[in-house]
Amino acid sequence: MKLDRTIIKSLSLFDKMTDDELDALLVPAQTRRLPIGESVFEQGQPASYFFLLLHGRLKVTQVTSAGQQIIVRVVHPGDLFGFAKALQRHDYPGTALAAAESIVLSWPTDMWPKFVERNPRLAVSAMETIGQRLEEAHVRIREMSTQEVEKRVAHTVLRLAQKAGRKEAAGIRIDFPISRQDIAEMTGTTIHTVSRIFSSWESRGLIEGGRQKLLVRDMAELASLADSLPERR
Repeated sequence: MKLDRTIIKSLSLFDKMTDDELDALLVPAQTRRLPIGESVFEQGQPASYFFLLLHGRLKVTQVTSAGQQIIVRVVHPGDLFGFAKALQRHDYPGTALAAAESIVLSWPTDMWPKFVERNPRLAVSAMETIGQRLEEAHVRIREMSTQEVEKRVAHTVLRLAQKAGRKEAAGIRIDFPISRQDIAEMTGTTIHTVSRIFSSWESRGLIEGGRQKLLVRDMAELASLADSLPERR
């Protein structure tokens, strides 16, 4: 698959690079197109490559020691991911699955030091990503330990709308297939509970659901609801 250099240059990570620098970066890269549901890598697999998402969305899942599958993050276009070497790991801590048709670039893990040397912004981006993951983990832990389920679900839907929302006349649509099971795995609850909450929100005109579709009709009211719901006692 031939890459259009302008697509890469449009990403903030690479927009300051010269054409020669960009070509040197892209020559060893492999391009892969992923249909929905296909994995980029799986939890525990040796971390042989690191990746950049060019197009689409990915969800990263983990299976806990208790056997529960949770979604730990969503990867958006322009995000680096799978750079286990920067985390001093030799394996992938989760499984990355295509939540929509996606295109990824990959490089061998042993090229990471050279990439960082050639493009310090890669290192900065990696550190920012690590920082964001830590913040997201802290938020999840705080929400799981202090918030009732409806409040957690509301905050999760709001974050998705902010990160992956597309404005439409009727509201903001999450621009990749998202199921109630996905929301349950993001919030540590059951699909039955998410379905009950969504049914209540739909009757109040806050959201509009569908088969793997989610439209937030009233962001302000949903945010107000999230803020007004009590913390867990």
